[in-house]
Amino acid sequence: MRTLLVIDDEPNIVYSFKSTLASAELDVISASTARDGIDLIKTRRPDVVMLDVRLPDLSGLQAYERIRVIDERMPVIIMTAFAKTETAIEAMRLGAFEYLVKPVDLRRLKEVVSKALEVSRLNRVPALLETEETDNLAADHIVGNSPAMQDVYKGIGRIAPQDSTVLILGESGTGKELVARAIYHYSQRNKKPFLAINCAALPESLLESELFGHERGAFTGADQRRIGKFEQVNGGTIFLDEIGDMSPATQAKALRLLQEQQFERIGGNVTVKTDVRIITATNRDLNQLVAEGRFRQDLLYRLNGFTIQLPPLRERRDDIPILAEHFLKMFNRDLSKSVIGVSEDVMHILQSHDWPGNVREFQSAIKYAIIQASGVVITPDCLPQSCHASHATFSPGLHNVADSTVGVDVPFAERSTAFDLNGFVRQLLTEDRPDLYRVITQEVDHQILREVMAYCNGSQLQAAEKLGISRMTLRSKLRAIGVIQEKGTGTPDR
Repeated sequence: MRTLLVIDDEPNIVYSFKSTLASAELDVISASTARDGIDLIKTRRPDVVMLDVRLPDLSGLQAYERIRVIDERMPVIIMTAFAKTETAIEAMRLGAFEYLVKPVDLRRLKEVVSKALEVSRLNRVPALLETEETDNLAADHIVGNSPAMQDVYKGIGRIAPQDSTVLILGESGTGKELVARAIYHYSQRNKKPFLAINCAALPESLLESELFGHERGAFTGADQRRIGKFEQVNGGTIFLDEIGDMSPATQAKALRLLQEQQFERIGGNVTVKTDVRIITATNRDLNQLVAEGRFRQDLLYRLNGFTIQLPPLRERRDDIPILAEHFLKMFNRDLSKSVIGVSEDVMHILQSHDWPGNVREFQSAIKYAIIQASGVVITPDCLPQSCHASHATFSPGLHNVADSTVGVDVPFAERSTAFDLNGFVRQLLTEDRPDLYRVITQEVDHQILREVMAYCNGSQLQAAEKLGISRMTLRSKLRAIGVIQEKGTGTPDR
């Protein structure tokens, strides 16, 4: 269970925060003085601290400085009843996570605490290479013994002790953030803060303000100076995910930061100096973006100092058995289950699936299967529908070019048509799939073609007429889902 410490001498505030935030996953404890709060930090090591700037014994800034001595990576949220106080801004400049003005909006409170808890997890939970022996069950592991993954491990080992910029390339779900955290964990800055920011998740105006900060009056709504993340995380490491989505204006500032370790806040002319290590990642082709004029070539040169390429899961299928074993252990522990393995059929499905969502999709599939499993072994019916997309079609027979028919496994009258499209979409959403449209349309094609071909006893000519498409289009669709075999080939067209 994670812990939130509230240091505030107002009982009503403490009560409100406890009733709003406490849950089965979060324990909220409190202290009414700075010294009592610091003692609790030493003994309980909370995940996040909420600190009032006005306390009976010490000022909020004095208390914050003492907390920093204990643990620089601990996210501290400053609270103030005075919207114009410089104390909260100074604490932010020194590394505080965020500041909130009383009375605190409860929705905003939950949002900030949730983000702080995630930052705390990224700082505390190490990302370890599979090659490192450890008993740390809480650690996140990069799993894989394939040659491609061995190259990744070597790259992390070479660059982590250095202080240079790193560019991580790979498709969505391949584990770019995990590699960034591993570089941080094995670096000389691992006692300083680590912060991950998704450049694609924030609008252009907000991203620039989030990274570099702004001065009061810089734009509508900027009623107070804001300290940016590059200033906050001074001495630490910032991971910029999806850097290919960064706007040209932000790219220009990022380039100067990389070159000179200095920048100006939005609306300001004071040069701010900082010392951060930058790790970046993208699933996009930056060279193509440069050619299209959407990414600065000089910035790409700066980012390209050291590159780590992560392979998609479909290119390292030999790693699937050990990945399955790893996630079985993890989810058995988290879900209090006792599944000991997967059936041979399940392993065949896992190794045959293309995993467009890569390791993230694979992890979700194993978790889903463990929840569905009623015994100690995962069977095919436990897997999510998306894993069966390339296996649940009718069995292909030899396609006869003369009569344009294809084998059908079950007579139409005996087939079930109870495909739950809404349920399938909801399932994919819970799995955090990055390519929903492709997966859904592929599965719908499977369902429609399977039923129509069964109804037409495998006749492509009749099926094409029923569907209102040309026979060539039908053949193309059947070939795309792997159910046609040309005469004499013995294997499906792909």
